[in-house]
Amino acid sequence: MRIKSLTARVLLLTTVWSTVALVVIGLLISTLYRKSAERGFQDLLRAQLYNVINSVTIGDQGALSGSPQLGDLRFAQPKTGWYWVVEPLGTYTTAPLVSPSLGSALIPVPSVVEAPFDKNYERYYQVMDASGNRVQVAETEVVLDTDGRAARFRVTGNVDVVEDDVRTFSHSLYLALAGFGVGSLIVNALAILYGLKPLDKARAALERIRAGESEQLKGDFPREILPLANEVNALIDSNRRIVERARMQVGNLAHSLKTPIAVLLNEARVLEKSHGELVRSQAESMQGQVQSYLNRARIAAQRESVLARTDAEPALERLVRVMRRLNVDTEFDLVVSPPHLAVAMEQQDLEETVGNLLENAARFAKSRVRLSAVEAGEDVKGAEASARRRWVELAVEDDGPGLEPDQIREALKRGRRLDESKPGTGLGLSIVTEISNEYQGRLELSRGEWGGLKAKLILPGVTKDVA
Repeated sequence: MRIKSLTARVLLLTTVWSTVALVVIGLLISTLYRKSAERGFQDLLRAQLYNVINSVTIGDQGALSGSPQLGDLRFAQPKTGWYWVVEPLGTYTTAPLVSPSLGSALIPVPSVVEAPFDKNYERYYQVMDASGNRVQVAETEVVLDTDGRAARFRVTGNVDVVEDDVRTFSHSLYLALAGFGVGSLIVNALAILYGLKPLDKARAALERIRAGESEQLKGDFPREILPLANEVNALIDSNRRIVERARMQVGNLAHSLKTPIAVLLNEARVLEKSHGELVRSQAESMQGQVQSYLNRARIAAQRESVLARTDAEPALERLVRVMRRLNVDTEFDLVVSPPHLAVAMEQQDLEETVGNLLENAARFAKSRVRLSAVEAGEDVKGAEASARRRWVELAVEDDGPGLEPDQIREALKRGRRLDESKPGTGLGLSIVTEISNEYQGRLELSRGEWGGLKAKLILPGVTKDVA
């Protein structure tokens, strides 16, 4: 699963790295300590071995004599795994000397092939004693007198001493590393959250711009983020200038064409009927085409702007008030939910689309028109589906005669008027369709619950956050 949060990514990476590093460090230190403990244990046995050698001699009667005092009570306690043994070698025979801890038991001795002597004529190996202890043996052979009589010296130590020491050290080490690791992760998390806090401020500033509460990224940003904030502000200013320039050019073009088209329409009235009707229809078509392309140019200049935002309730209330004054015999209802619903389009475009639908509904309604604006459900998308886009559903419904499916298809064609007895140019629904399409929305016509026509607009809402 892809992690979208920058904070979560950094925390995950630092957690994984810290865990791996601490585990490797713990294993390395534990291994080094084991090797050091084993070397120390072997050195202790070697020292004890030479203490025994220095304490044993051959007496006048040819017997081994001596009472090594190694300063460790474990050599006097039975079955401890700590023993010493002195045995005669060669043709020289006498009773061996053993430590009190060994008694009459024997220590297994491997062959020289299995455990060879080193350059100091010493060898070290591990065996199991009669009591089941795993013991480390230090062994050497020494000539004791001028007659060449020699003896084998062996000193053993219980390996469990080393294992217990290493186990105790490793346990303490892992506890210390675990505490250090948890503390480091907490400190890293706090440092990361503190370090990324300016990004949260920048995101909040962008939210204020998108909500229409601000026109620039404002805040005390650190040196690393300040260039980004400046570039975003420059981009917003550039976008605003482009929008204003497009609006100005659209207005200039509209004014420059308005008069010639009006002259053509006036002249058409004084011409004979056949020619006048032709000129009038063509002039009206020109007027609709000009308005359509002007709308497209203006919308294309600003539809991706973060500044394109209109609060639905006040804009729709103004339209309803105007329609109530113009149609005193028709009841107009308005429903907006939630109250602070916002549409991601220019107020002029919202009023033009909804105004056309209201005029059409008032023209055919018997007594009632309802306008509603709600948040669209997850299954309702515009022409351009997006996980970050909210959608708003605007519906205009009347209690007029309504339209059949084939009539709905005909009504959406530019300039088509299904009822020639009603005033109008037949361009209203096509203009609504074009404007909604430019905003990646759509227009749907169907029969409403009152039996009349229901016009539903799916329009983009204000973009939401994605964590």
